[in-house]
Formats: sequence, C-alpha cells, structure tokens
Amino acid sequence: MMKRILQKLRSVKIQFAAFLVLFAVYLAWKDEEPVFLLVMLLAIASCLLFEAVFSYWREKKWDISSSAWITGCILGYVLSADQPWWIFPVAAFLAIVSKFLIRVNKKHLFNPAALGTFLVIAFLGATTQWRGTYLWYILAPFGFYFVYKFRKLELLASYGVVALALFAARALSQKVPLWDIFGYLSYFFIFIMLIEPKTTPVKPLGKMIFGAGVAALIFILTEAGVQFDAELGALLIFNLTVPLLNKLPALKGVKS
Repeated sequence: MMKRILQKLRSVKIQFAAFLVLFAVYLAWKDEEPVFLLVMLLAIASCLLFEAVFSYWREKKWDISSSAWITGCILGYVLSADQPWWIFPVAAFLAIVSKFLIRVNKKHLFNPAALGTFLVIAFLGATTQWRGTYLWYILAPFGFYFVYKFRKLELLASYGVVALALFAARALSQKVPLWDIFGYLSYFFIFIMLIEPKTTPVKPLGKMIFGAGVAALIFILTEAGVQFDAELGALLIFNLTVPLLNKLPALKGVKS
C-alpha cells in the first residue's frame, strides 16, 4: 500500500495537482475567503464527473485522470468566485468535452482550462480573477521545477526573452521604471497554463517558436486593448499551431 502511494507521489502530474490544491488552501486562508475553495471543489468535481461520463461514452469504461483534477483547479483559480455557481460546471463541461472531441493526431488540441474559461467569458459574460497570479515568490520556485520536469525550458526561455523585450521597450517609451515590468506579469499563466505538456510542442525549435509567439501575441492583444484576457486568447491561437510545430526538424545536438 505504502509503495503504491510513493509511486503515485513520484508522478509529476500528481505533484502538480497537489501543489495547486495546497496553494489554493493557502490563498483561501490568507485572503479569508473560503468561497474560493468551494467553487474550486465544484469545478474539480464537475471535471471529474464529465471526464468519467465521456470516458465511458468513448471507451465503455469509467475513467478519471489527474488531468481532469488539474483542469478543475485551474478553472477555480482563473474564474472569479463571485459569479453564478453554474458558470463553473459549464466551464468544466466545455473544457472536458474539448479533450474528447477536438483532437489532432490522437491528442486534444486546446488547453482545456483555457478553452473552457474563454468560452464562458465570450458567451456567458463570465469574469476572471487569476487568483494568486502575482505571488511570484511562490509560483516561480515551484514553477521552475515543473517546467524542468515537463521539459518546457526552451518554451519558458523564449517566452521570457520576448515578453521582457517587448514590455521593456514599452516601459522605456512611456518612461516607466523597467522593474515595474515584473509587477504585472501573470505568473500563474506563465508557470501553470503556458507549460501544459499535451497542448504544447515537443521539439525544442517548436517550443521556442511557441513561447516567443505567445509572448508577442499577448503584447499585441494587450496594446490593442482587447476585451478578453489576452493570455487566454494568445494561448488558444498558438495551440492551433502545435501539430505543425511538432513537424519541424529537430535541432542538431539538442534533445527534446
């Protein structure tokens, strides 16, 4: 029994899910807002239920995964807690159904949590909060660990270089201190959503293009004053490019 538990704990996805839960408990305690945990539990339960149903529909067996748990957690973090409760099950349904119905090369195309969130914003008027996203001193240390484990270092590096270059140029043009750039980066997006393994490229060159492209598009959308979360829009648009980016040749001497 203990051996089985230890094997489970070695799974990076289980560690990732555990971090999201513990971070949520900390935020709820710090902000004295237990309703945040309640809507997150609702989102998690909804994701697990819908994944079990769709698994049975497709494979004739009940199945749930840590990925569904992670999707529910992310929905709880990103969507505002102070809106109708039914927004969370609807977002969960849209996120999970996309995993089963929108697939290329036997993989789901879109980041489920990003798509579910974007759709309820666009069609149901939902709002986002990105809880804890500016707590870089917590997200960055754990985030770098998960980036390494998911093998997304090239993606993170290219995103960071392009994002900092573009926002630094804007800061200089507006005569704003460069240090201020780090104050409005969405660290939850960077270290939790951007590095999702299944919907990002697997080859180093593809990862670099993906990361740089998402950063550039976020900057463009932000400057254009879009009415939705620029991070979600940029991520979903570049999710569409992943099948093509995975066909790019491997860089010589660089392992995926």
